[in-house]
Amino acid sequence: MPLLPPPAPTRRLALYTLVVCVLAVAAAIVSFVQGSWLGIVWVLLAGLSSNMTWYYVKRGRAAAAQGTSVTG
Repeated sequence: MPLLPPPAPTRRLALYTLVVCVLAVAAAIVSFVQGSWLGIVWVLLAGLSSNMTWYYVKRGRAAAAQGTSVTG
């Protein structure tokens, strides 16, 4: 029997989008250091994934406060 319950779907999505955000920031830094303007696309992707992370975190907290499932 596992010690921790499986994570909620919104927590998992928030974690995935946070990972994408961190990787996009790293890619933007590498692109700008190499002198490529492609880093602007990575910055935009980091902003989008950051907003998605906050959305899923807030959605999960609201669902937990109401005691309802976010998937149903």
